[in-house]
Order: sequence, then C-alpha cells, then structure tokens
Amino acid sequence: MREHKLKVGVSGVRGVVGEFLTPLLAADFAQAFGAYVGRGRVVLGRDTRFTGPMIEHAVACGLLAAGCEVVKVGVQTTPTMQIYIAETGAVGGIAVTASHNPAEYNALKLFNGEGLFFNHYERTELLDLFHQGEFQVATNEQMLGIVVDDVTPWKRHIDRVLKHVEVERIRKRRFRVALDGVNGAGSRMSVWFLEEVLGCDLHAIHVDPTKTFPREAEPKPETLGELMLLVRAHGCDVGFGQDPDGDRLAVCDELGVMIDNDDMLALAIEAALAKQGGDVVVNLTTSNVVEDVAAKYGRKLYRAAVGEANVVDRMKRVNALIGGEGSSGGVIFSGTHLCRDSYTAMALLLDRMAGEGAKLSELGRALPRYHRRGGKVQFAHGKLGGLMLAMERQYPAAELERSDGLKLNLEDGWIHLRASNTEPILRVAVESRSEARAEEMFQRAMTLLKG
Repeated sequence: MREHKLKVGVSGVRGVVGEFLTPLLAADFAQAFGAYVGRGRVVLGRDTRFTGPMIEHAVACGLLAAGCEVVKVGVQTTPTMQIYIAETGAVGGIAVTASHNPAEYNALKLFNGEGLFFNHYERTELLDLFHQGEFQVATNEQMLGIVVDDVTPWKRHIDRVLKHVEVERIRKRRFRVALDGVNGAGSRMSVWFLEEVLGCDLHAIHVDPTKTFPREAEPKPETLGELMLLVRAHGCDVGFGQDPDGDRLAVCDELGVMIDNDDMLALAIEAALAKQGGDVVVNLTTSNVVEDVAAKYGRKLYRAAVGEANVVDRMKRVNALIGGEGSSGGVIFSGTHLCRDSYTAMALLLDRMAGEGAKLSELGRALPRYHRRGGKVQFAHGKLGGLMLAMERQYPAAELERSDGLKLNLEDGWIHLRASNTEPILRVAVESRSEARAEEMFQRAMTLLKG
C-alpha cells in the first residue's frame, strides 16, 4: 500500500511535491490562510529547494485571491521571517520550506501576526475553513498587489541577535569557525554573520543556495562527517551545521567531535542564564542536563509537549527567558524572538567561549553526564492504549506524566513514549545517569512494545 505523504501538523502542511503537495493545493491552502488572517500584509518567503519558486508563486496567487497584500522576501531563514513578520505589523506569514526534511519535500509553515506558529485553536479553525472550501474571493477593486523586500529582513534579524552578546569580545578572539550551510536559506547570511559581523576566521562548505542539498538535510552527527573533517583540517575552535531553513543547529567541538544536541542546548541555556535571569522551558524528551543547568542558576524548569509551538506557548505563559528542544537542535531565546534560531545559538556559544576563555570541549565536559537511547516501534491500530498500560505495569513506582504520550519518571532515569501524529509509530526515548541502566531500560521497553 502506498504511503500517503501529505501531512498536516503543529507547524503547517508538508508533502512530497507533485505527488501530494501540488501548486493547486498550495494555492487553496494559502487562500484559506488569507481568508482566516484577514485583509492585510502577509509575508511570503522560502528556502532553497528547487520546487520553492513554483510553490511560492502558487501561494502568492492564493493570498492575492483572498485580498491580502503579499510581501515577498525571497530566500530567507525561518527565524528571519518570523522576526520580520512581528516587526512590520503583518497579519501573518507563510514560509515555503520543509525545514530538515528531504529535498523532494516542501511545505507551508504558517505564522500569525506575532511571528509565531499557529496555536492549537488557530490551526483547528484554519483547517476547518480549508476543508469547507468556501473562501471569499477579492473583487477587482479589492485586489492588492505584491511588495518585494529581500534586504531588510536578515538585517533586522541579526540586529536583534547582537543586542544580547558582547560583539567586540567575540571579534577580539578571532575564532576559527567551520560551517556547513547545506546550501540552505541561511548560506550567504551565515557567511556574512560569522565572517563580517563576528570577525571569525571562517572555513565554510555548502554555502551556495543555487545548488541542491549535499547531505541529509537534518543536521546530526551521522550527516556531518565533512564538518568534523573540516574542523580537524583547519584547527577550528568550533564547527556549526545548519538545516535548510536555518532554525536548527548542530555543533562540533575543537576536537572534531559532535556535541549531543541536548548538551548543545544546555550550553546555550547556561550562556543565557549567566548573563540574565529567567526561567527555562523544554519539551518532555529533552535531557535532565537542562534541569541541572537551570537549578545551578536558581531558575525553574518547565516541560511542554514536543513541538516548537508547544514549547513557545509554555514559554509565553511562564514568561521564560530561554528554552528549546534538545533532540532537534533548537534553541529558543525570548530576547531575540520566540522561535528556534541557529544564529542566536551560534552567538550565545561564541560569546560564552570568548567570555570564559574556554574550549568548547571543556564546557561540554563540565556538564552533568547523562546517557540517552532512542528508537521507534510500529504498533497495530487499537493497540496503543494496551501498550501504554503494559509499560505502566512494568514500573509501578514511576511518577507518570501524560501531557504528551506517557513519560515514566524514575529515581534513576526516565522513559518517554510518544505516538506519531501522522503514522502508527511509537517513539521511545530513555535517559539515565548510568549507561548500563539506560541500555537496560531501553531494551526492556523495546522488547515489551515489540512483543
């Protein structure tokens, strides 16, 4: 049976272009979006996928049909667009990007007038409107036009980042930095930011936005072998790996070793908390190392369901300073904007290295050590409840958390089970201070769930 690859989730709609995500569907969805946010300025940008211009044109047509004025910002990172939407008084925005997904995918990421992902209620109302399929069409007299601004968005973005770091002390260190930009939306912006703004001695690969992605789009250790070699070849202080829309970041230390994404998030959070007070929000699957860092500075740590929109919503409610999602390499710093932002993450890490005169590997070794395992299991329809109950019975003394799947908090670690929103897959994450205990809990969970 053919897998249906059109997905609607927390951040928007995505699919394989041509087979599932078509220009007609993109135009219809954009028209529904325009009808929902109302007449006004809607920001439209994209990443560097070759299908981007086609889908972008379709989205522009849908927005114009709904009576919106379209502000085309061209190739921009997702956090750049979110900041631009919030600063310019737009009623919303659409980023044509499938983020860390493979090149054959594309997507529409949807933002409200605050430059934030739609919350649950906004998303539900929009989908209802889309499925009804009856959109008001602007008349000839109501039709608005297209404005182009592809220069000021990235300048606005970097201006906000720089307010929260000591630029001169970073420049004085003249860090030697390696970069893998995956030929994504931030390629040229990243080179300018690291080389010209922060004064780094930059060694960059894959920073040509006219070329296709040279590796798997998601930045993670198994896809960043070239970055690790680049760090070693040039004796770099740090290596940065981005995804195609510039919101996720993976980091390599000066030894050419990838830092675990949860530890990278912990280092960025520590850099922020060392400069100013504030609480922290992460998702349920993020490592307890972040909890230890927050406690070190006397700050509270709150947990949210997995998904950037969920973390941001919780950050707003508790007025948190910083947060994120460890597994995705996403740092969310409220001082810049409530969104995942690789540029803020890079700046915070370089600022901390400059201020403490420490190597990145030294900062990483200073963190409390946890051991993590993860996997996934397919399950039959109607069996999910029984699997969750079986896990509860395995650990009767566990403290249970059910806000996002099932998390079992134990004295010596935790287990988190979360069903996919789009396919019959149960994601399993395990953590413990003991490597042997983490492995034992993981194997026990996988055996039970598969059985």
